[in-house]
Amino acid sequence: MLMGTAAVAAMSGSMLAGCSGGGDNGGSGDAAASGDASSQTDPSTLTTFIVGFDQSYPPYGFVGDDGEFTGFDLDLAAEVCSRNGWTLQLEAIEWDAKDTLLNSGAITCIWNGFTMEGREDGYTFSEPYMLNEQVVVVKADSGIASLDDLAGKTVITQVDSAAFDVLEGDKADLKATFANLETIGEYNTAFMQLESGAVEAVACDLSIAQYQMSAKPDVYTQLDEALSSEHYAVGFKQGDTELADTVTQTLKDMVADGTVEELCDKYAEYGLTYDNWILA
Repeated sequence: MLMGTAAVAAMSGSMLAGCSGGGDNGGSGDAAASGDASSQTDPSTLTTFIVGFDQSYPPYGFVGDDGEFTGFDLDLAAEVCSRNGWTLQLEAIEWDAKDTLLNSGAITCIWNGFTMEGREDGYTFSEPYMLNEQVVVVKADSGIASLDDLAGKTVITQVDSAAFDVLEGDKADLKATFANLETIGEYNTAFMQLESGAVEAVACDLSIAQYQMSAKPDVYTQLDEALSSEHYAVGFKQGDTELADTVTQTLKDMVADGTVEELCDKYAEYGLTYDNWILA
């Protein structure tokens, strides 16, 4: 189902996509919080399930070698839609616009490595399905071995991301030791800057770190100490509880019949592991 809908999404997504922000999570959900809390989408009458995602966020959502949208979360969404009789539509969105798009009905949900911690009042969430951490990646030969070693260094992260939120919040004291905290629109470019030596560390989701390190194991290494631990969930407009519950139950059914583990294995080469799946 995913490949069939990706062609449609490629056309419709081009209308929404700009400089894609971190599928890695971003924003406090303040814009979403202004939505209608009584809003309800009836799963039994829903026909098209529109997933808003960051197309530069492997392995959860990205453009494959064939030019089609692919990724672990997009495959999960495709299977959920198939089991509920919905047509999947993929919309590659500008991350900063996610709340406006969700509240306007342009997308049904945000499903792309979306951190729920700190956003609970801004969205109606599915139950969390994946464990994640915010971590720091450096070059393997940098001599940086701990968070303390980042003092006086230039660190980069994605704008409006969970890593940025952590460094502005709970880890503000750590950030104060940096020479500079830079932000960028997407992580692929951040890691290019790290490899070139333009910056000395990247703060990002564990999944992004695993993906980049699996592609270049001799170039990058991850610091042992995490910045924070968190969970991924599917974010809906406030009030869409029944739809969120339907998605959660379908995911649980997919766990029970082995589908989720198969999808995790499919993306193992990107560093994704079933060990981090928490929904049962």
